[in-house]
Amino acid sequence: MGERHSPAETVALIAGALALLAYALAFASPYGLRVLTVAGVYALATFGFQIVFGLGGALSLAQGAFFGVGAYVTGILGSRYGLGFEATFPLSMLVPLLLALPVGLAVLRLESHYFALATLGIAQVLHLLAVNLPELTGGSNGLAGVPAAVLFGWAVPRGLPMAGLVWGLVALGGLIGWRLARGRLGRSLAMLRDDPLAAATLGLDVGRLRLVGFGISALFAGAAGALAVHTQRVVSPEVLEFPVMVSILTIAIVGGRGRMAGAVLGAVLLLHLPEWFRFLERGYLVVYGVALLATVVLAPDGLTGLLDRIAARLFGRRPRASVEAKEPPRPQNSPDGLAVDDLRKSFGGVRAVDGVSLELRPGSITGLIGPNGSGKSTVINLLSGLERPDAGRVRLGGREVTGLRADRLARAGLARSFQAAVLPNGAGVLEAVAAARLAIDPDARTAEAHARWALDRLGVGDLAGQGCDGLPAALRRRVELARSLVRRPAVLLLDEPAAGLTDGEKAELAALLRELAQEGVAILLVEHDMGFLLPLAGRVLCLDRGRVIYDGPAGGVRRDSAVAAAYLGRAVPA
Repeated sequence: MGERHSPAETVALIAGALALLAYALAFASPYGLRVLTVAGVYALATFGFQIVFGLGGALSLAQGAFFGVGAYVTGILGSRYGLGFEATFPLSMLVPLLLALPVGLAVLRLESHYFALATLGIAQVLHLLAVNLPELTGGSNGLAGVPAAVLFGWAVPRGLPMAGLVWGLVALGGLIGWRLARGRLGRSLAMLRDDPLAAATLGLDVGRLRLVGFGISALFAGAAGALAVHTQRVVSPEVLEFPVMVSILTIAIVGGRGRMAGAVLGAVLLLHLPEWFRFLERGYLVVYGVALLATVVLAPDGLTGLLDRIAARLFGRRPRASVEAKEPPRPQNSPDGLAVDDLRKSFGGVRAVDGVSLELRPGSITGLIGPNGSGKSTVINLLSGLERPDAGRVRLGGREVTGLRADRLARAGLARSFQAAVLPNGAGVLEAVAAARLAIDPDARTAEAHARWALDRLGVGDLAGQGCDGLPAALRRRVELARSLVRRPAVLLLDEPAAGLTDGEKAELAALLRELAQEGVAILLVEHDMGFLLPLAGRVLCLDRGRVIYDGPAGGVRRDSAVAAAYLGRAVPA
């Protein structure tokens, strides 16, 4: 989730920064300062990549292209038009952003590998333009004579002053990236990375969040490209070639995905390793490659993740600061609840849902049963916006919501759980539940206070400081139910919430559902355990091959011959 540091990690970061400063001031040769400066440039570019890829999980291969665009903006405006740093630097950030927005709208909805290929294609197109527009870009030879960066009338010379400028901006960019990663945006993007469908049902706008992350990545890349040109004083099509993108990707993975400190550590190491192995002459590339491969294999979470585990083993993990529970505001539930009329959905030639109608009134618990493959999960997916119906109408709170996206339905007051509890890997329990409030609450701290209230109400408040990984199935279900409860929904769709629970846990769950119904929540309960469902539900629907074969009181479902035939495959006499 958001990037956090233990006291030991903080000390390590400060020590590392002081070591870099001491090296630059006392030991670095002019060539060493140049390598250190380039490392800072790549760290800045990787900050943006950590947002869109490390946190958001979108493998954008356009980061190198945005880097090159920023470089060319500075190179063209500086060498051909004589504009200074105060004009070229912000424009080098703005132009990649303006390019990223329409590109993102076009390609961000693609699946991961198609998205990666599409963004790689953008980089190739830009490279061809740079080569074939010599009047503007200088063609294959590029543009020489780019002026130095000028700050307050002072031309920053190469060497220590330029390294100081670059690393000062790295410090500023790292702080901004760290704040973004810890805040609502970073946590929301992490939810998208782990499970976009579940994130949408929590009210998170997947498309908008990915576009924001893509735009932020372009801003960082453009800034880095501008600094690269001022460092080298020349720009050529090499800044748009694939090795730049490979370097940024490698830095992010080796340093640690989603961590700004990982971007700095990865950039410093990867830019200096070739120099350290140069004495091996022709064999240095082999040793360099083996070192990178060993790092990826031995530290799959990156070097910062490895350092985090070592610090936790030596000093123990820092206990989370206690979060005071705060009850989220209770919305005014509409008396109309959820009404569904003649819902239909086909997959190819298979009619999964065929004319289903139902009504979920506030304060009611409705059961939905049927044999495997009868269409129960498809109905919930249609109602929660994960699937679009072919026909039919859905009204929520008296408002037409047929075909709306999952995030809009969630914000309109609908919440759901999944058949298999969906919790983000590597996240804390409190963070996982708080994610359900990120689209509602003003800040992450308020969301965590509301999350603590939901966990306490479900009797698992003591899990707030633990991680989701390794939780038993029963506790995972309670945590997922807390994610639904914390939204204070008007309509709650539960897909087999009692699966894997003991009799005592089922009794506690039943009491909670009755409480929610008394508060005015309309509940649809998909369940195979009739002993759990029938005493709860006032009304039961039974599906078979997508059609409703029973719609009536819970007490009559056991005696219905059509229901018995659907489950047993033969008619059963009354």
